Amino acid sequence: MARVAFIGLGVMGYPMAGHLAAKGHEVTVFNRTAAKAEAWTAQHGGARAETPAAAADGAEIVFACVGNDEDLRAVTLGADGAFSGLAKGAILVDHTTASAEVARELNEAAQAQGAGFVDAPVSGGQAGAENGVLTVMCGGSEADFARVEPVIAAYAKSCRLMGPAGAGQLTKMVNQICIAGLLQALSEGLAFAERAGLDGELVLDVISKGAAGSWQMENRGSTMLADKFDFGFAVDWMRKDLGICLAEANANGAPLPVTALVDQFYKEVQGKGGNRWDTSSLIRRLR
Repeated sequence: MARVAFIGLGVMGYPMAGHLAAKGHEVTVFNRTAAKAEAWTAQHGGARAETPAAAADGAEIVFACVGNDEDLRAVTLGADGAFSGLAKGAILVDHTTASAEVARELNEAAQAQGAGFVDAPVSGGQAGAENGVLTVMCGGSEADFARVEPVIAAYAKSCRLMGPAGAGQLTKMVNQICIAGLLQALSEGLAFAERAGLDGELVLDVISKGAAGSWQMENRGSTMLADKFDFGFAVDWMRKDLGICLAEANANGAPLPVTALVDQFYKEVQGKGGNRWDTSSLIRRLR
């Protein structure tokens, strides 16, 4: 069992930290909204720290799961950031979906003080975090990955090292690119079925068993037909992620025409008040 810190108790971090505590790890948490950290310790035990630096003090592994690059820099590199309390030989694991650039930046900062770093964005959404079945894609050294992987297993069904620092974030970008395209295609297909007068549920039952089947179809098809989107991964967060993808593509020359188009479709959904709707709400544009 390890002594760990968890920084960021949002819809993902809260249950992830809970799984660590349930597995017997000694967990100290920090959250910018203190009430959330107090609720977590009341539910799971452990300790609550007043700053990221205090949370990291004495921890073997420090986990972070916050909103974006700037949030990540604030809780790690700021005056009371995790690096101020990170011990030599400890490892910072970042579960934020962020840029590869900030991953490499934090890796350099960790190395400068004799610590380790692993960028480890996740896929599986809130349900995956709550059920402990996330997919984790990691970037970092083999030695650091070998130390953190058994601990990450508390909330992961799959955890793979993809390459050096930044490779985890690049892999997550591929994940989001694929999801965006799949959801737009599923939206168009279901909207077409509705206009054609077909029974949408019957269509899903048939085509989900063939080559068109996907996780999105299996888990979002019926709710899309029912026009229900008050759950899941928010449009605002998807646009943040797609912005990261498009910026990286602009830098490396990868063409992303469909991704750029779907990003603008999500902008339209935001204009309809769908900022917090699930990403499957793309179908709303077509109705």
